Amino acid sequence: MWVTVEEEAALVAKAEREKVTVPNLLISSALSETHETTTERRAIGAELMSLHNLLARSSNNINQLARQANATGEFPAEAREALKHIRSVAMRIDDAIDGLM
Repeated sequence: MWVTVEEEAALVAKAEREKVTVPNLLISSALSETHETTTERRAIGAELMSLHNLLARSSNNINQLARQANATGEFPAEAREALKHIRSVAMRIDDAIDGLM
């Protein structure tokens, strides 16, 4: 296969960014059913997992509020709505990750 100097430079740069060889990049791109390469899909999945973990930590904070509410008998309505929203977003992220795998 022949490529121009500019195309070769672009391929080398993209392969370096994705930490793969140019042949691996070309194979991955050619066999991909989507426009993303395997490396890009992995990066997206990793980012989604990071977001999921952030939401889990936020849920933990809300659970701490719930424990405090149980101790004091007062639970802010905002905390209940926030927890509902966090769970909804976490489920959407899980669905998105499942769709990538």
